[in-house]
Amino acid sequence: MKLTSPAFSEGGKIPLKYTCEGEGINPPLEIQNVPAHAKALVLIMDDPDVPSFVRADQMYDHWIVYNLPPTLHRIEENATPPGQIGKSTNGKLEYVGPCPPDREHRYFFKLYALDQKLDIKSGASKKEVEQAMERHIIAHTHLMGRYEKQKKA
Repeated sequence: MKLTSPAFSEGGKIPLKYTCEGEGINPPLEIQNVPAHAKALVLIMDDPDVPSFVRADQMYDHWIVYNLPPTLHRIEENATPPGQIGKSTNGKLEYVGPCPPDREHRYFFKLYALDQKLDIKSGASKKEVEQAMERHIIAHTHLMGRYEKQKKA
């Protein structure tokens, strides 16, 4: 399975447009080689580089989407994907653009193929989605982008 974006490469800089300093919209994503027997996809975008003075767990969940159709090949820019939306760290049920408080952070777009749809309500947290996915992941991949806020003159 493969996850890419025409907006940035693996390990590359996430364009300003997709961050809190830009339009704050989701980047386009392309999905390839989903296993034929997959029943659902899960997309999680998170930032594991949060300083402990901001969050004790040093993690920020930016986007949680589950029960995406396994036939999905593209998520368009600024689009609501055809799945159930989970709750980001700030409580919103939508994409939350990168907005690191201190330095460059890594942002992981994690894609999972599952052998069944998740039987959980919309608005679930990342932890609830991850618990529901246990023992049902048949493939996974990720795309990592980086972002640092622009320096003020």
